[in-house]
Amino acid sequence: MKDRESSEMYLETVYRLSIKSPTIRSVDIAEELNYSRPSVSRGIRVLQSQGLIELDDKSKITLTAEGKRRAERLYDRHKVLTALLVSYNVPHETAEEDACRIEHVISDESFNAIKNALAKPNGENDVNRSI
Repeated sequence: MKDRESSEMYLETVYRLSIKSPTIRSVDIAEELNYSRPSVSRGIRVLQSQGLIELDDKSKITLTAEGKRRAERLYDRHKVLTALLVSYNVPHETAEEDACRIEHVISDESFNAIKNALAKPNGENDVNRSI
């Protein structure tokens, strides 16, 4: 479980950085996550071996189509779960940290139920909040 969570964290970070900049390198990931460069290098090798990212000859990191699909799914989970927690007055920073943990273990069924409940107009569900 821990290895998958770690890989997913790196994958989501690559995606989030790619939204901000077309050029991503290991050092950018290390700075974003506050991880050591050797740790990030190991994580990047794992993602590359899984066919989720590619490295060019200048060490620029890009997501493959499958990597982007998985990263978008993770990022969606992160945003929805953060919004849910914030809607219950959890401080944003705490909501972000907790959403980051939850997104890796929540089932698709439970996540989709939460997302659908949040998407309904107020008054049509128990949550009574929308994202």
